[in-house]
Amino acid sequence: METFESLVRAEFAPEHTYLNTASNGLLPARTVSAVQEAVRLRAEGRPIGSLYEDVEGVRAAFGRLAGVPAERVAMGASVAEYGGLIAAALPAGAEVLTAEADFSSLVNPFHMRGDLKVRAVPLERLAESVRPETALVAVSVVQSADGRIADLPGVREAARAHGARTYLDASQSAGWLPLEADSYDFLAAVGFKWLMGPHGNAFFVAPEDFGGLTPLLAGWVAGELPWESCYGPVQELAHSVRRFDVSPSLLTYAGLRASLALIEELGIDAVHAHDLALADRFRAGLTRLGHEPVPSPGSAIVSVPRLGRRQSELSEAGIEVSDRAGNLRAAFHLYNTATDVDRLLDVLSS
Repeated sequence: METFESLVRAEFAPEHTYLNTASNGLLPARTVSAVQEAVRLRAEGRPIGSLYEDVEGVRAAFGRLAGVPAERVAMGASVAEYGGLIAAALPAGAEVLTAEADFSSLVNPFHMRGDLKVRAVPLERLAESVRPETALVAVSVVQSADGRIADLPGVREAARAHGARTYLDASQSAGWLPLEADSYDFLAAVGFKWLMGPHGNAFFVAPEDFGGLTPLLAGWVAGELPWESCYGPVQELAHSVRRFDVSPSLLTYAGLRASLALIEELGIDAVHAHDLALADRFRAGLTRLGHEPVPSPGSAIVSVPRLGRRQSELSEAGIEVSDRAGNLRAAFHLYNTATDVDRLLDVLSS
């Protein structure tokens, strides 16, 4: 029987100490092979029906990870496009509550409307800041800049108490943190970070009644019968949330299907435990070195104030991390090891 370790080592052999999944995930070997085969299909003029099957395979796999039926999952190219759909559905003057300095792809569509009241508060005060006039609470599950995790149960209950909807960006959590998308109104996430897919995909989860959204980006793939919806106005939109699909990047989905299969084989709970153990090892090492990271208990992302300036130096030493908002940001995922953590600590101590 294959173990977590043997499965991972069969898929990854990075040449550098890669601790930058919060920017881009590494591609498993099976994903690289799947993309290469998809490219060959396109290059050789063979039938590509299997690539459209990959799209539906990815939809089903993400639904399982998110805890919702596949019929509630739409797929496009970016989080911002789905934020734009939600923003377009709000009435003029509606209040949108966000966390200060949250990721721009989440918050910017609401600012671009021009006639919404967008209010930003500290992340730790988000739940208590929901009020009767709040129409929507939009927040990243995990903050990109520093790894802090939102109080999602608190936000959910406060929103329900005031009749507000909830919209989560799970781009920095999907793939290591178990999701409960069914507990919220809307959820979006990209596939190229912790889900380890190629660029070009974003997921969107919406209610069965579509939450009042209009499929403004709908093309042929949004039809109930896509191949019969290629010409003229789409006569019948998909009866499911697939009506919010955008024409798929087929090579991306060929690879992403393989990546999601690996996560399911490993088990999200095992990935979660592995990633947190490494992050906690790094936090403990930082304490020994006299550094105090941004408090982010339970997060696979650890950010250290004022050390972002050392990112270039670390990269030259073969250690890939990020400089975000002046913080040195390290992100620990399933392909990382205790040796990776200790090497980063050794270089920081020098």
